[in-house]
Amino acid sequence: MHASFAERPLALTSGEPAGIGPEITAAAFKRSRSEAMPPFFLICDPELFRARAPDVPVRKITSADHCAEAFKTALPILPIAAGGPVEPGQPTTATAQMVLSSIETAVSMALSGQVGAVVTNPIQKAILADAGFKYPGHTEFLAHLASPGKPPARPVMMLANETLRAVPVTIHIPLAAVPTAITTDLIIETCEIVHADLKQRFHIAEPHLAVSGLNPHAGEDGHLGTEDRDIIAPAVERLAAQGLNVTGPYPADAMFRDTARDGFDVAICMYHDQALLPVKTLGFHTSVNVTLGLPFVRTSPDHGTALDLAGTDGARPDSLIAAINMAAKMSTQAADA
Repeated sequence: MHASFAERPLALTSGEPAGIGPEITAAAFKRSRSEAMPPFFLICDPELFRARAPDVPVRKITSADHCAEAFKTALPILPIAAGGPVEPGQPTTATAQMVLSSIETAVSMALSGQVGAVVTNPIQKAILADAGFKYPGHTEFLAHLASPGKPPARPVMMLANETLRAVPVTIHIPLAAVPTAITTDLIIETCEIVHADLKQRFHIAEPHLAVSGLNPHAGEDGHLGTEDRDIIAPAVERLAAQGLNVTGPYPADAMFRDTARDGFDVAICMYHDQALLPVKTLGFHTSVNVTLGLPFVRTSPDHGTALDLAGTDGARPDSLIAAINMAAKMSTQAADA
């Protein structure tokens, strides 16, 4: 029998080794020496990490069971060969297999119950694509790994900080494609996944989901666009008929003000920037990317590889630290549910 989620360590993936992943992981470990943080280990090439963070003690481990003891004095690392030399700010396809193997190993350990959650460092998608990676990004790859031999899980991206949670119904598509991509069924499916995970992983007994409109003034009853009236409103009505506390559609220009935010647990938005803009404005350095709808907890810092900052000591670890702490909290609450 596995230990409870609260006792399981967290698995951190390597991310793009030429980016800021090594620096922010090192900074997170240093922060753990003075602040209470859950034990975590890194799945990476130990020599690569030592070259980027020579002042951080490292201890190689062979299983997650060794993490808690090692974490008392050093950063535990589950070794995976880098595949080639790494220069800060200069990504190369030579390390692509390490990046992918790190993610695959972390997910496998989460599915088998060896770790409480997966925290992913940022990847450089263009480099992975050059190496033959066929997925649009992290989330789609995780969904594939979460359901081996089966149709992929339906992942939902949520951005969260202490002030706001927001979910985009459509993610990485051109703005011009959004109106035709939004469907009543897609909004319903997204809301159902968000509702279930807010209950299970965040212990919110009756989550209130506030749904944004697409057009100015939520369409003005069809005078400024018909999507709000014909697609979004029917989804809200059907979800409410199922007993979910879902309201809207609300004009997006007003739903993120202080008094409005106090009235809901998560904003369901129609497109990428509609969701991410208010979250990042309210907490740019402390926002976390959370993937809902997976059979394990996954969080990530809400930023990219920042190749221009790699090796400069200019990268801030705040978002990774927030992702680590949120992952530990979510996995503990899931175990208590």
